[in-house]
Amino acid sequence: MKKIFYLTAILFLGVSISLQAQDPNTPAPAPTGDEPEIKFEKTVHDYGNIMRGDNGSCEFKFTNIGKTNLILTNVRSSCGCTVSQWPREPIAPGESSAITVRYNTQRVGVISKSVTVESNAINNQVVLRIKGNVANPPAPAVPVNDENPVVTPN
Repeated sequence: MKKIFYLTAILFLGVSISLQAQDPNTPAPAPTGDEPEIKFEKTVHDYGNIMRGDNGSCEFKFTNIGKTNLILTNVRSSCGCTVSQWPREPIAPGESSAITVRYNTQRVGVISKSVTVESNAINNQVVLRIKGNVANPPAPAVPVNDENPVVTPN
């Protein structure tokens, strides 16, 4: 029992010392001006009112307005209902590309989702949003058969 107590105390002391060695007030390195920077044409896509089963695809176009290659490290959605396609190769300064987001329009209701883009840019995390409403298509009209009218007694 004493061994467990001493082992726990030593472990606690070691963790405390290592946490104090890390200064939380250390500022992030200052930008040098040579970093890549990502600029999106739009950060919100509004589908408006669409029908269940419609095309739920949209593109977010962006440009590297920085001075070095832009590398997207991760693109993740707020839920499993969006699928993102994004470039894995470096984007040179001045070059453009796009991220494709596909929403599953089989889910009826309000759309309010986000896609987080992480990169090596000075603005290293950008949140893109999709919104809209998916409705059920109107029921097909029942054809009227006038050949055999129903006669009701008076």
